[in-house]
Amino acid sequence: MSRIGKTPIAISSEVKVQLENNILTVQGPKGKLSQELSKGINFKLEDKKIVLTRDNDDKTGRSLHGLMRSLIANMVKGVTEGYKKELDIIGVGFRAQVKDKKLIMQLGFSHPIEYPAPNGINLSVDEKGTRITVSGFDKQLVGETAAVVRRFKEPEPYKGKGIRYVNEYVRKKAGKAAAGAGAAK
Repeated sequence: MSRIGKTPIAISSEVKVQLENNILTVQGPKGKLSQELSKGINFKLEDKKIVLTRDNDDKTGRSLHGLMRSLIANMVKGVTEGYKKELDIIGVGFRAQVKDKKLIMQLGFSHPIEYPAPNGINLSVDEKGTRITVSGFDKQLVGETAAVVRRFKEPEPYKGKGIRYVNEYVRKKAGKAAAGAGAAK
């Protein structure tokens, strides 16, 4: 058995789980998520716990067992607690604001960048305008949205300016050496 796959998933009383036509739907206070179960993975709901088993013991079945358990656990956590990712904007004059569910960023370009928030995602910016918080109930969508926002201005290696995740370390490179006495004429 897969060590991850055989671990039961505890669900609270506010979460509703339903299996219909091999599609698992999890509904909670924050939202509703659905996931299609892979072939060979069996679903059981017993004592407020979700237990997944597999039909066969081949390599594909073992890997899908752990994967499906992780995806369902992320769905249960998402509809009860939610997920969030934080990004820092570093650079002189770089800032962001949220207006009408759109993230508007000044990142040193000749124009502001506007990014509309996808459905189910909440974007917020602190009072300084340098920390963006991406939150929602779908873990994959929160991560993808944060990655898209980061791609607008990735941190550059010489001064470290750009958008980075909180606690992300950017290795800085040494700049060009100054032209000295041995410079070509």
